[in-house]
Order: sequence, then C-alpha cells, then structure tokens
Amino acid sequence: MTRPLFVFAHGWGFGPAVWDGVRSALSEGESVAVDLGFYGPPSLPDLPAGRPVVAVGHSFGGLWLLHERPFAWDGLVLVNGFPRFTEGDGFAPATPRRLLDRMLARFAAAPESVTADFLHRCGVEAPLTEGLDTARLGEALRALRDWDARAALTGPVLALAGAQDPIVPPTMTEQAFRNHSVPRPSGERVAPKAPGEGGLGEPDDQALRNPPPLTPAP
Repeated sequence: MTRPLFVFAHGWGFGPAVWDGVRSALSEGESVAVDLGFYGPPSLPDLPAGRPVVAVGHSFGGLWLLHERPFAWDGLVLVNGFPRFTEGDGFAPATPRRLLDRMLARFAAAPESVTADFLHRCGVEAPLTEGLDTARLGEALRALRDWDARAALTGPVLALAGAQDPIVPPTMTEQAFRNHSVPRPSGERVAPKAPGEGGLGEPDDQALRNPPPLTPAP
C-alpha cells in the first residue's frame, strides 16, 4: 500500500514552521506544508499524482482547506479546527461575530500588536516573526468572521481538540463535528497542546502516524 502524503496547513498568525515538530516525527518524504503567506510569499506545494493525501489543518488552516478546496484529499485531520468560526445560521456555541468585528477594528490600527497578542493567547512566547503581511492577515481575519464551510464536511474527519483551548472551546468542537468526526480509540483522547515556540507537540505526531483508514472524499 502506498503511504499517504500529509499536507499541513497552519492557522491564523502562524507559519508553516508550526508543524516542524510534527513533521519531524514522520518519515522523510511523507509530508509537505502550505504557506498561507502571513510572513512572506504564499506557496502551495505540488502534489504527486496517484498518491493518497491526508490534509491536516490547524485552526484557520482547517477552515481554509474546507472553504477553498485547494487540492483533493483522501482523509482530513483538523487540529483545533472548525467548519465555521462565528455564531449564526444555527451554528452555536461559537465565537460571537462582534468579537471578530472588534478584533478587525483593532487590527486595522495596530496589526502587529493584535497578532502578537493572539499568538500569546495560543501559548507562543517567541517574538513576532518579521515580515508581517498585514493585508493577507487582515483578509484571513475577515474570512474567519465570514466563511461557512459546513457544507464541505462531506467525508470522514478526524477532529483533535484541546480541552482547554483558549480559542476553540470543547462545546464548539463537539457540536461542529458531532456527525462527522472519527473518534480516537478509548484512552487515546488526550488533546494536542497549544502551539508554542513554533511547534505542535505530542500527541499530534502520534495521531498522524496512525491516521484513520482513508476513504476518498467526494
């Protein structure tokens, strides 16, 4: 059986290096990373034809995958992810839209400060990376407020979420993936740690080493 290729997409305010710790746990040649261009030019890796693909999205990266469908995948893993971020149209509990409006207003005035504060909430203690692309970050922040990709959840999803995640509470995750997630075996439901110092740690790599069976998405 051909081993799958993992394609990683990072969250808002992060870069592809956030996945370095997880990717190092995989064998060479088994993963590539998307760069959404928050600190430099965006890039989408070329994917080899005929190889099964597992898309892995963290937070906004998962929403981006579902909404944009930049490539076809055979399996989907969402780490602290969601098909929609703000409340509305029967999607609750979730983040109130007014909070994103306020964040956008603050971002327009002080983008570096808002981005640094957000990353600090996520557990990142390192200084903000240079080369902040405020236009792309602002566009992605508006997408967080406005996008609704629930209709794209047409295939199996492995949803990993932290019980104490400061951005996405468990109640939001549970209702978002109630009819879509593939649960991990009993005793292995430990949530991934919040990203810190540029990497996602255990148990993310263990989950990705042992993904659920691949079922092609429509």
